[in-house]
Amino acid sequence: MPYLLVFTFLALVLWVSHAAVALILGILLSFLISLPDDFVTRKIGTKVLQTGIVFLGGSISIPQVASISSSYLPWVSLFVLVTFVLAIGTGKLLGVSKKQSYLLAAGTAICGGTAIAAVAPVIKAKPEELLTALSIVFILNALAVIFFPFVANWIGLTQEQFGTWVALAIHDTASVIGAASVMGDHAVEVAATLKLGRTLWIVPLVLFSAWYFREKKSTLGVPIFVLFFALAVTLNSILSPSEPISSLLKEINRICLLTGLFCIGTQIDQPAIKQISAKPLLLAISIWALVIPISLWVV
Repeated sequence: MPYLLVFTFLALVLWVSHAAVALILGILLSFLISLPDDFVTRKIGTKVLQTGIVFLGGSISIPQVASISSSYLPWVSLFVLVTFVLAIGTGKLLGVSKKQSYLLAAGTAICGGTAIAAVAPVIKAKPEELLTALSIVFILNALAVIFFPFVANWIGLTQEQFGTWVALAIHDTASVIGAASVMGDHAVEVAATLKLGRTLWIVPLVLFSAWYFREKKSTLGVPIFVLFFALAVTLNSILSPSEPISSLLKEINRICLLTGLFCIGTQIDQPAIKQISAKPLLLAISIWALVIPISLWVV
């Protein structure tokens, strides 16, 4: 019976294809049935996520940065760095835990749930910390997709301006494209291109995270899967795989990401949910309240 429910829920997760939904359905499953600590989904969640990160590296090519508009690339890089540092500093002021602040900083500065899921196993974040970060990003992105187009029409942004704005101000790639599609095809092209510039920061982020959160007893501080991730990025840059292969790698990453998050969700129980506080939400909203007008000023 438990395995039947797992396969049913997992099929729904892959069909809906949303990180927050995957996590929520995993949590729901853990609430519906009592899963033992050694249940398969509770044991493989992190490993599946790590596998997905490696395949993500195989779909990212460093030279792709060259395709990003030179007019905006410096702003994208500056935005990522300033937002990340600002989120870490604000987290300290608000009393948010170090790893929780780090997850929210990664999600806000780079690419939402993908960045959060990428660094979570590297920094050994707790399931409840991952849950909080993903849930907050999901809520903010949902609001952005609804309200950003209204603001753009109100102040008269062009499609290029709007595409640039959403690429900087909205967290997840899917939400960026979703909001841009409301304005038109050119807005989608601009948003997708510039969002790539933010997404590529996953590469140095994962490597830096592995070094920064290394255990004292470790001399290298870089997990094996991170080395494979860097190798995959390098091979992608050298070999330039065809579009079908890149699409296949992205699809494998999507499946691993959703499956891993679903499995991690099954690790969450009611005591863990009760540990979620309002401080991480306040942190995310505070940073976003600064990012939105600043990124609008840039465009």
